[in-house]
Amino acid sequence: MAGNLESEILGATDREDSWSPSESEDGRERRSISFVFPDLIFGMSSSDKPESVEREVKDKDHKEEDKDGEKGGFIDKVKDFIHNIGEKIEEAIGFGKPTADVTGIHIPSINLHKAEIIVDVLVTNPNPIPIPLVDINYLIESDGRKLVSGLIPDAGTIRAHGSETVNIPVTLIYDDIKNTYDDIKPGSIIPYRVKVDLIVDVPVIGRITIPLEKTGEIPIPYKPDIDLDKIKFEKFSFEESVATLHLKLENKNDFDLGLKTLDYEVWLSDVSIGGAELTKSTKIEKSGISYIDLPITFRPKDFGSAMWDMIRGKGTGYTMKGNINVDTPFGPMKLPISKEGGTTRLKKGDDDDDED
Repeated sequence: MAGNLESEILGATDREDSWSPSESEDGRERRSISFVFPDLIFGMSSSDKPESVEREVKDKDHKEEDKDGEKGGFIDKVKDFIHNIGEKIEEAIGFGKPTADVTGIHIPSINLHKAEIIVDVLVTNPNPIPIPLVDINYLIESDGRKLVSGLIPDAGTIRAHGSETVNIPVTLIYDDIKNTYDDIKPGSIIPYRVKVDLIVDVPVIGRITIPLEKTGEIPIPYKPDIDLDKIKFEKFSFEESVATLHLKLENKNDFDLGLKTLDYEVWLSDVSIGGAELTKSTKIEKSGISYIDLPITFRPKDFGSAMWDMIRGKGTGYTMKGNINVDTPFGPMKLPISKEGGTTRLKKGDDDDDED
């Protein structure tokens, strides 16, 4: 069988040219080898040009793709690099948002006309550099009604890696409140809400607003009513008399008054009989009445006919003015006391149990 195959191959070789050179269109030599078998022909050829052209096209496409890929990859790498560097810097430096809290509200001064309020805000800066407080907006309202508002620009800086207490001063003018809201009466206690917006400028993060709130109560104080109930003489002579003034104080506020000191001056028939400052501790309950004894020394002969009218049982006019210093649930207050156009007299022994 092997012999037959060999002879057949040799026969095929004899019948056709087994190798013949030829030239291609571009002048290059082309060689082909053919083996002819019964019912089967194997052909192999080589040509430099088609393979070269195809390779050049493919190489060009690959270069364009590589170029685009390298370009896109470079930009992505730069972006990733910048992002990573930013994160590393942020992690290393530790920039973060500051925090704040309203730690207290104080009323250092309050009287019949206004209340000075201090709002304490504790601000904590976690950053390695100081941060500026750009603005502070504040609002005090009661039952949704604005009492006072304002803006504090350029409120300072918060030191690096530290905390600072920022004091926000606010003034409530009672006349403005009473003129705006008829239902807010003197002597009452009203609820309030303090709203504060801290605007800070943080590096890397930018400008942010920190909102804060605090609620409480604040009084609308009312001065006590005062009356000179009676005068009790310890010693009486026209040259010098020693007496005790029985004073009645009525507290018309919805909160207690803790009396500490009282300064006063008294006029009888437009003539001053003197005054003094008394240290007295007593509690005047809300909507209550308290009595205070005030010692005084004067010369009756200085009053002329007014004193004779008192001795004969006729009344004489008096005026009393002064101030009381009291403690309240909202802090210390200095409240005025005054009585003008009052009338007093010396009572007879049988008017009551006291000898007047």
